[in-house]
Amino acid sequence: MDASCLMVRNLQAWYMPQRRVLYGLSMELKKHEAVGLIGWNGAGKTTLIRALSGLLKNCRADEVRSGSRPVDFRDEAFKYYRYTVFDEDHSFAYFTFREYFSYVCRAYGKTGKDMPDPGEIVEGFHFTEYQDVWMKELSTGNRKKAFLITGFALKPELLLLDEPVNGLDFQSTEYLYRLIRSYKAYGTVLFASHVLESITLTSDRVLVLEHGRIGRTFEKEQIDADEIREALRDEDDV
Repeated sequence: MDASCLMVRNLQAWYMPQRRVLYGLSMELKKHEAVGLIGWNGAGKTTLIRALSGLLKNCRADEVRSGSRPVDFRDEAFKYYRYTVFDEDHSFAYFTFREYFSYVCRAYGKTGKDMPDPGEIVEGFHFTEYQDVWMKELSTGNRKKAFLITGFALKPELLLLDEPVNGLDFQSTEYLYRLIRSYKAYGTVLFASHVLESITLTSDRVLVLEHGRIGRTFEKEQIDADEIREALRDEDDV
């Protein structure tokens, strides 16, 4: 069985032809691992997450594979393979969490007895009293929780998180770390963060994004806050 969740080779992404953000980025995500993505602001972390989510039109790659199967980021089939929690998301403003969760489950073909129960995660995030509030009326942190709860309850094979701790209080952040560490039983997590603690406490591997490509990779036994901090300093000095 192929141990690769997603392989990307020579990914290019741009917002304007003369302003490329990702330059020949290559990476592989293995099944059942948590991978941290770190880099300076503007390094392209969010751009990479958006590209993998199929939301970036101005991107191309020489090769993208899920296991042994070639895929396109915008393929309908690949859409159901992943779920993304964005740093800021103001969509579904007039949905309550219950309505949003039900909608997403239907979209992913999880209905009836196959519909997941988010109850434990709702309680873990102390979100119970907000389940029937419109998304637009939730605080930034509670809106983030709504999307995190959905992603973790849905259990896609690939869970993409962009700055997942932004807006969360201490208790919710600690609970999120536990969820990320335990998610490997179901699938793969790639999460971008500028919070070094998030990376060091949860990752099996750390990818350092430098000048639009993966500059360094830290394997589990190499993950050390000082070493990663030094790698970021080196990148800033280039």
